[in-house]
Amino acid sequence: MYKYIIRRVLQFIPMLFIVTVVIFALAYAAPGDPLSGEILDPNIPAEVLEERREALGLNDPVPVQYWNWLSSVAVGDFGQSMHYTGRSVSELISSRLMNTLYLSLFALFITIVVAIPIGIYSARKPYSLLDYSATTFAFLGLATPNFFAALIGIYVFSFQLGWFPSQGTVSTIGLTGFELFFDKLRHLVLPGFTLGLASTAIYMRYMRTEMMEVMGSDFIRTAKAKGLGPRPVLYKHTLRNALIPIITLLGFEFGTLLSGAVITEAVFNYPGLGTLFLNSIMNRDYPVIMAINLLLAVTILIGNLLADIFYAVVDPRIRYD
Repeated sequence: MYKYIIRRVLQFIPMLFIVTVVIFALAYAAPGDPLSGEILDPNIPAEVLEERREALGLNDPVPVQYWNWLSSVAVGDFGQSMHYTGRSVSELISSRLMNTLYLSLFALFITIVVAIPIGIYSARKPYSLLDYSATTFAFLGLATPNFFAALIGIYVFSFQLGWFPSQGTVSTIGLTGFELFFDKLRHLVLPGFTLGLASTAIYMRYMRTEMMEVMGSDFIRTAKAKGLGPRPVLYKHTLRNALIPIITLLGFEFGTLLSGAVITEAVFNYPGLGTLFLNSIMNRDYPVIMAINLLLAVTILIGNLLADIFYAVVDPRIRYD
């Protein structure tokens, strides 16, 4: 297993190099530059703008700009923000990263806790009332865009019922201890459920399908013929085999949640990486855009590696050495 992990980590190097090329090319393919908004201000002389472009290195050839950025990233330096003057990219990301991590983990927790048990029950009791209800919810969850679900949640649960706040991470400054914890948790509920809505619907359907397929397998009938009870057959044999494709999806899920948080955070005015990413795109803050994209790519690669490791935990037949 250790040798396999080392090989996979080494494979990350060429993958990340290709990712950096794509990220840099896409960022610089966008029209304009970080000073485009200031061009419209007649009070700023053209000479001043040209000097600032030169100082930021925007006049250098694109290969030179890419090499300068890549060499800095290789030593952990993501540079300075072009929009947030005087602040480094690492500082900006670290100030928002934990909020997005809390939101993504909360959404992932909701997805697992809701989708897997309902998917198991739907497979055991197909065409029951709960199965039809879960199918209806799954179709609605897949068909409803995140921003629309967020607006409905804000209107119903925040404006009408007043159960949960509609924006931010805390209600007021100065909170400590459990009071701060529960206040932050209340602020996570609406964006967390919104972010996890589509994932919950997908996993419910996958779990139901995989469970029903495994339950019809020959080795399950053999286990029942040997006298095993319903619970050992369900949890020891059926569930463990049905979880293998689910784990594959979970490997991508965390990176998907981080990237999907852009819309959700914007609607809820949640100060995380999503709002920072959106603001950076609007202001063409290239260093921040590229750093966040690179972070998402690394997250997906690590998620893939963890999925492969969990394969061996769930299914003893899988060995990598």
